[in-house]
Amino acid sequence: MFPRLPLAVKVILAINVVVFVLQLAVGNALAYFMLWPLGGADAGGLGFQPWQLVTYGFMHDPRNIGHLAFNMLALAMFGSQLEHTWGTRRFVTYYLVCVIGAGLCQLGVVTWSLAQGAFPYPTLGASGGVFGLLLAYGVLFPNQRLVLLFPPIPMRARTLVIVYGLVELVLGITGTRSGVAHFAHLGGMLFGWLLLQHWRGRPPFNRSGGKRHVRRV
Repeated sequence: MFPRLPLAVKVILAINVVVFVLQLAVGNALAYFMLWPLGGADAGGLGFQPWQLVTYGFMHDPRNIGHLAFNMLALAMFGSQLEHTWGTRRFVTYYLVCVIGAGLCQLGVVTWSLAQGAFPYPTLGASGGVFGLLLAYGVLFPNQRLVLLFPPIPMRARTLVIVYGLVELVLGITGTRSGVAHFAHLGGMLFGWLLLQHWRGRPPFNRSGGKRHVRRV
């Protein structure tokens, strides 16, 4: 179903699965590694720490294995091709920038909600990084035809990115599907796009550090 999984994709997959098992085993003991809003400790929750901008992206809801499964499926589908194209170093850089960027956007949203009187709640999940991968896939391979799982409709990668982006924007503004961090998804796409613009015209590097002649973004 997938090409041979490259190194970084396999490592990210493994970390997510191991952390998921740990969450099942120890429960709320890992709550401090989720992303909490600024001032959350004063409002009855836990406080924000800088490392949470990374660690939240490797955690998932232990009550919903589908949350993990969907993100890891997307990571394998889109991440494998991107890592084969860019090389491991650039792929890892891109993925972490998307995770952190998504976290920053979500941090702003939940902190604003807290100021409006909402109870502090944490954010967790790899979806911000995954949406960044989807954005990059649509930019590098815009005419690649993909088939959605639900419904099974074939469409070009560029179209899929636009549709997902618009859906997330509408859901985020309207507050539909409460409990889903729509602005984190959009943040992952935004920071991914900004990094692609920064890299425009700069050839990626392979694992040995040499330049690779591949399609530029």
